[in-house]
Amino acid sequence: MSDCIFCKIVAGKIPSEKVYEDESLLAFMDIGPVQPGHVLLIPKKHYERFTELPEDLAAALGRKLPALSRAVVAAAKADGFNLFQTNGACSGQVVPHVHIHIIPRHEGDGYSFRWVAGKYAPGELQTWRAKIAAALKA
Repeated sequence: MSDCIFCKIVAGKIPSEKVYEDESLLAFMDIGPVQPGHVLLIPKKHYERFTELPEDLAAALGRKLPALSRAVVAAAKADGFNLFQTNGACSGQVVPHVHIHIIPRHEGDGYSFRWVAGKYAPGELQTWRAKIAAALKA
């Protein structure tokens, strides 16, 4: 897409600090890092949401994540890391191009997702399981 910042990075129209590149993937430093060493992994071809990816491209992303995550953790001397991926503006997606954040973490770094766990009403868990299983078969 001509107006997508990540597509412009892939095309070389916007400079980036590349960490990894192959025929279908690009990893580069996030210019607005949550923590130093924050890397983005993207497919070179434009897809807005993860659900739009062909399975082979999703698999390629998955195959690269372990080595790239190990490299980020080692370089940052991190205690751990987060993988973070959003789909749609309501989920927090700012750039409408599939991207996975690899964020190095350190004990006491102060970063938090502020996850608020909910609860299912009696029987609701099983209803949702059935709905999702049926949609998976469709």
